[in-house]
Amino acid sequence: MKTPTISALTFILLLTFSCSSSADHHDDFLQCLKEKFLNYDSISNLVYTPRNSSFSSVLLTTAWNLRYTTPSTPKPKVIITPEHESQIPTIIHCAEDNDMEIRTRSGGHDFEGLSFVSKVPFVIVDMIKLSEVNVDAEAKTAWVGAGATLGTLYYRIAEKSPTLGFPAGFCPTVGVGGHISGGGYGSLMRKYGLAADNVIDARIVDVNGRILDRKSMGEDLFWAIRGGGGGSFGVIVAWKVQLVDVPEKVTVFTIHRTLQQNATQLIHRWQYIAPKFEKDLLLYVDAGRTSYLTGMNSSQDGRNISLGANFYSLFLGGVDRLLPLMQKSFPELGLVREDCTEMSWIQSVLYFQGFPLDSREILLNRTIPKTYYKGTSNYVQSPIPANGIEGIWRYYYEREGEDSTVIFFPYGGRMAEIPESATPFPHRNNLFKMTHTVFWQEEEAQNTERYLSWSSRIYSYFTPYVVNSPRATYFNYRDLDIGVNNNKGKTSYAQASVWGLKYFKGNFDRLVRVKTVVDPKNFFRNEQSIPPMHSRWTNDDED
Repeated sequence: MKTPTISALTFILLLTFSCSSSADHHDDFLQCLKEKFLNYDSISNLVYTPRNSSFSSVLLTTAWNLRYTTPSTPKPKVIITPEHESQIPTIIHCAEDNDMEIRTRSGGHDFEGLSFVSKVPFVIVDMIKLSEVNVDAEAKTAWVGAGATLGTLYYRIAEKSPTLGFPAGFCPTVGVGGHISGGGYGSLMRKYGLAADNVIDARIVDVNGRILDRKSMGEDLFWAIRGGGGGSFGVIVAWKVQLVDVPEKVTVFTIHRTLQQNATQLIHRWQYIAPKFEKDLLLYVDAGRTSYLTGMNSSQDGRNISLGANFYSLFLGGVDRLLPLMQKSFPELGLVREDCTEMSWIQSVLYFQGFPLDSREILLNRTIPKTYYKGTSNYVQSPIPANGIEGIWRYYYEREGEDSTVIFFPYGGRMAEIPESATPFPHRNNLFKMTHTVFWQEEEAQNTERYLSWSSRIYSYFTPYVVNSPRATYFNYRDLDIGVNNNKGKTSYAQASVWGLKYFKGNFDRLVRVKTVVDPKNFFRNEQSIPPMHSRWTNDDED
């Protein structure tokens, strides 16, 4: 029989030790919970380990990006779904005592899977059961659990009033906790700013297990979590938001234009107009293959593929006021009354998702359509020349462009009135934001690297036209390709600033100062979490 080599034995011993150490983390953590909770049986049904038959379903139910659900993807040692904020301090203490990271998940939409994946032993605190929404229509406020979805928030607001809304995202299954903590934009942004701009209180559990509201956390931490990402500072359990006025009737339209119908020229012209519209009007563009934009199957190949753009609009008013405004400012689009539909604001939420207008209850459905995807974002301060827009189309003739899109979303309005330092989100004074996303299905999983390469190439293509020095990008559209922290040990300020300045510009320094005060030992960490100050003055990334 062949004798194992020393290197083979070493590998086996290391593997055995690694598995044993991992199991020890898991068992010691559970033992800690049993000792700390006076009545562990009362929460035992909220704790899931790989030994539970339902572990995988709990893990994957709200994991949208299939890139991070493969068999080789690191899995949590434990998932906990707390029912009350008072249960979270003990989870934090036990995780810290056993050298386990915490990943907090509210909706599972994060682009790079950071709420449910880590390369070191970790626990998922899944906020799905902390999803209560209490609306006070008279005060025009609402307390929203971090585990609630945007759809649930919109639904509960509409239950109480047809003339109140909230300026957050389009997708109803996005979790409120992460959405607001990264900024949060949507159809009402030009009128009322970001979701984070309309937060008036919050509740967070810090590294010491204290449950803090705005008064007790102080204005620095309250500033940091409204756009700087909650995962760096604690576990956010609820937001108190200021609701906003919406008219009884709004007007929507969608106009599709192909390249043969001057889509390139219309997008070029759109850049000069959309950011300057009055605040009541949003007009954004989604460009790509006609088959993707219209939902119509196409069997065309090669250069016969049809490309174009959808022009989507929400106007906070009636069609009689919208038409002359559009005909004066953007006659080239050719908008006519027949293109427009008046409806309530809550119906417009359904409209932009392609749902029937009488199916409001669908907003309560948290089911996430699973897919593989990669998304990136850029900001634009000067209009892209027509030939720059023309150059985009060649990427959509390629195979990877079949289910891909670039969205042009206009700023201006209220966004331009809010100072860059008002919250950690600094990208206020831009013409528009571009989001480039490529999707692929499970049968193409073996070609993932090809799709990622396509995404990288189109990201590089836009370099001459977008904000650079540093290249600006949106924190909620996480992109680990722009830089990451060390998985273990300290991360220097210089290393973290590579990605931090892209997300936060000059606000990154203040975020580091807040982090140093509230979590100096850097317990709440991930690949792109804010580092504490101790590492700013050294490039030594070791403990």
